[in-house]
Amino acid sequence: MVVGMTANLQVTCDALIIGSGAAGLTLALSIANQAKVILLSKNTIHESSTLYAQGGIAAVFDKNDSIESHVKDTLKAGAYLCDPAIVKHTVQAARPAMEWLIKQGVRFDTQPERNGQNPFHLTQEGGHSHRRILHAADATGKELHQTLQQQVIAHPNITVLEHHNGIDLITSRKLHQTGHRVLGAYACDLTTLTIKTIAAKFVILATGGASQVYQYTSNPNISSGDGIAMAWRAGCRVANMEFNQFHPTCLYHPKARNFLLTEALRGEGAVLQRPDGSRFMLDFDERAELAPRDIVARAIDYEMKRLGADCMYLDISHREADFIQHHFPTIYEKCLSLGIDITRERIPIVPAAHYTCGGVMTNQQGQTDLAGLYAIGEVSYTGLHGANRMASNSLLECIVFARYAAQDILYQLSHIPIPDALPLWDATHVTNSDEAIVIAHNWHELKLFMWDYVGIVRSNKRLARAQRRVVMLQKEIEEYYSHFTITGNLLELRNLVQVAELMIRCAQARQESRGLHYNIDFPETSKQQLPTILQP
Repeated sequence: MVVGMTANLQVTCDALIIGSGAAGLTLALSIANQAKVILLSKNTIHESSTLYAQGGIAAVFDKNDSIESHVKDTLKAGAYLCDPAIVKHTVQAARPAMEWLIKQGVRFDTQPERNGQNPFHLTQEGGHSHRRILHAADATGKELHQTLQQQVIAHPNITVLEHHNGIDLITSRKLHQTGHRVLGAYACDLTTLTIKTIAAKFVILATGGASQVYQYTSNPNISSGDGIAMAWRAGCRVANMEFNQFHPTCLYHPKARNFLLTEALRGEGAVLQRPDGSRFMLDFDERAELAPRDIVARAIDYEMKRLGADCMYLDISHREADFIQHHFPTIYEKCLSLGIDITRERIPIVPAAHYTCGGVMTNQQGQTDLAGLYAIGEVSYTGLHGANRMASNSLLECIVFARYAAQDILYQLSHIPIPDALPLWDATHVTNSDEAIVIAHNWHELKLFMWDYVGIVRSNKRLARAQRRVVMLQKEIEEYYSHFTITGNLLELRNLVQVAELMIRCAQARQESRGLHYNIDFPETSKQQLPTILQP
């Protein structure tokens, strides 16, 4: 059930889930029959990064495919920085997870069953050696999200607090108690700017990634790294923050700056072209348009800079019009509304920040370093993605690890008491600010220097410049945060600056080029295959 803010500023629950995308919704439904759940949604429950996921979910369904092949493809796409045990752990759980989604009512595209083969239409994307992508046309995330959210809203044990953003975790250590356990969190009602104290046996971070730290991104505005920053401030390790995936193909148009063009387009034969119509991907990789995203994004970035071009082009117009309209209806309609008929014309594209491959360190059950705290989905570092996420492994990770975390929580549920009364939020020493321009200016500066200095191609000098700027911004924002009333923009900026610092520190620590991290001062790949781990 969806509710608004109540007069009571302290509430209790068994599990507090911060985030309402695929991971958060899956976990909520997986434990709600046995637990009282509060789910925070920063916008409405109808808005999340999941909603915009187009391509699909990777799982082995075809008889010619195998677990071993999916594992091998993932390790290769991740530049062999993935944890092999976690990759196998995830891939083996993929089909049961998809069958669970189907039981919930998610409708994947089907095809006439032939010779006992699977009934689902499977597509192929970059890095995959087989067709193994289950999808719902080109709006898989929308189908998944809408199906799960309807059940969450209707469940009597789940309370959804819309327009609520987590501020900070409450821990036993912060309250000078014994042990190191999460006890709950402070949350801000973004409509009234009042603060709620939520006591919980378990807290689950499902807040998504941090691509809003960049000037150009495919992500919605809510992707501001909140969970990563909250966990770091609470004493959790983070890892591999230098690996931020830039999706190669976002629509280049002033009225659609963050519209994603699914990799499935290239899987179905779309080719990348220079402005003069010539193809270029074979100059960079023998897999051409089906090379992993890091290679394709760097190739596009290189050609744009070499030619001084504003964009490159993606062309699928050689396929039949009926095929394009049937398989990519969302993209077809969106482009047509902007005057681009993709059955006849090329699509102008640019790379944009898309997916955060690093995050809060967890184990195989999604547990973090802090007892009772879990991180699932894009907010986490599980070891699955390594130095580059293979296409359609993201929603897979959300569902699989949400289900593993749910099992772990239910196993412990009856043994953990709900924490005693927690201290309420103290706002007695702050005032309302009349200088909102400070936040807007700092926000713009952060996104610009992260794009210029910590983007697709990096250097030691660029990273040093970014480090100097982020330290100055942190001081300014922390001073502002200490003196003025909280707003949604201030919370997001505080978190983004923290995450930016973690990205820069990880990038400076990695003295090689691997996957999504390319440093012109260290162009070679090291023989060592180690994650970058930061300790608070």
